[in-house]
Amino acid sequence: MVQALLFDFDGTLFDTGPGVTQCVRYALEKLGIQEPDERKLRKFVGPPLADMFQELYGLSPETAQEAVRLYRERYQPVGIWECAPYDGMPALLDDLRGAGFRLAVATGKPTPSAAEILRRFELENRFDMICGSEFDGTRSKKSEVVAAVLETFGLRHTPEAARMIGDRKYDVIGAAACGVPCIGVGFGYAEPGELEHAGADVVVDTVAELKQYLLQIN
Repeated sequence: MVQALLFDFDGTLFDTGPGVTQCVRYALEKLGIQEPDERKLRKFVGPPLADMFQELYGLSPETAQEAVRLYRERYQPVGIWECAPYDGMPALLDDLRGAGFRLAVATGKPTPSAAEILRRFELENRFDMICGSEFDGTRSKKSEVVAAVLETFGLRHTPEAARMIGDRKYDVIGAAACGVPCIGVGFGYAEPGELEHAGADVVVDTVAELKQYLLQIN
């Protein structure tokens, strides 16, 4: 029986793309890099920022950390609010709580940032736990975030009682490392076929389809 649902944040609960991409562009420009390709910037929505700066632009680990610092220079006062929950998401969370599920946010985003956004949109009280990375680099891997939620929920030895819900391969892979099946959402920022190739148990294309699937898994 499924007891707990772990939601990714960026591209799953909230469309944070506008804020993320603008902050990435800001950081790159500060480093003297011009990026006109919006599709390339969209790849930053979800994964660890430092990893993506290294992977996509060949930055050294040290320069990648400087890029993250510059990203946050714009993100904290401005970019954090360039987002909105996906249509129908607040109602879905209410329905899931009403059905008896425990809900958690399991995100690569810093925990304080996720909590701040949820408070602004009056969604914080829908969740039993908000767990992400920390500004000092703690829990930088999705598997570490998922493991922390399982431990808090008392499901470390029964991970099959949880489901991860996310929009990128990092969610699928991180959940699988902890023995948690993953439901992929096609309305986020995955490349075509990304979720299926990563091994998502199922992929749904809309919030309505996600609701239908989740309410019948038990």
